[in-house]
Amino acid sequence: MMDDSEDIWLSLKPIEPLPSQCCGSGCKPCIYDIYQKELEQWKEAKARKDRSLLTRKKQGLINGLEVQRAYTPISPVNAEGYFEVLIKCYEAGLMSKYVKSWKEGDVVFWRGPFGGFPYTANKYGELFMLASGTGLAPMLPIIKYITDNEDDETFVTLVGCFRSFENIYLKSLLQEQSQFWNIRTFYVLSQEHSLENLPWSFREKTHIGRINENLIKSMMKTCRKQPFVLICGSVTFNEDMEKYLKAIGLGEESYFIF
Repeated sequence: MMDDSEDIWLSLKPIEPLPSQCCGSGCKPCIYDIYQKELEQWKEAKARKDRSLLTRKKQGLINGLEVQRAYTPISPVNAEGYFEVLIKCYEAGLMSKYVKSWKEGDVVFWRGPFGGFPYTANKYGELFMLASGTGLAPMLPIIKYITDNEDDETFVTLVGCFRSFENIYLKSLLQEQSQFWNIRTFYVLSQEHSLENLPWSFREKTHIGRINENLIKSMMKTCRKQPFVLICGSVTFNEDMEKYLKAIGLGEESYFIF
């Protein structure tokens, strides 16, 4: 006979996530959304004294049907038969643990692509890109699309915000693209202490500290044409960038947030 004591049900109750387990990137569903859903199912199972409801829930998680994350392809726009994504894995992240378990030859399920920024050649005089961490991802296909098209004369100023030089993603690709006449890259490193610790090729285009309104304003003044701004990062980063742009005087028609 199955034991339905209070202690047994309490042992099966979902554990509330720690704040450190949330990446803060606005994932849908968030780890807290998943917890609330599990908690409601646990309450229903407890009320009905039916543990099979919990078993089905766990099976769904194992199959990856409940834990979903949105990733942006970094492969070229015209790529056929494949796509590449930039994924940052967190030590305690649910999806991160799943991604780390992948082995060559495994089959995983993807949906999309959905949404995005509808770029067309020469639509803007200059694009001013503000990217934080993996927010770099949606900027890369646009830059590559521009540099692959010799008729596209759009200027690009990319501002990548990272914690340290070691945290800059895809350095070689960024360096390669910045060799084109119409592409500039700048870096803002919040936890570096001195430019002397960086390779000489990065020193002139790197700022130490956090990005702020004054820094954005000074960088935009160096743009060759009135820029259209693209923003991608965490929810907090996006909100801060939008606040700075509005303070500078840009309207909502002058920027796009991924």
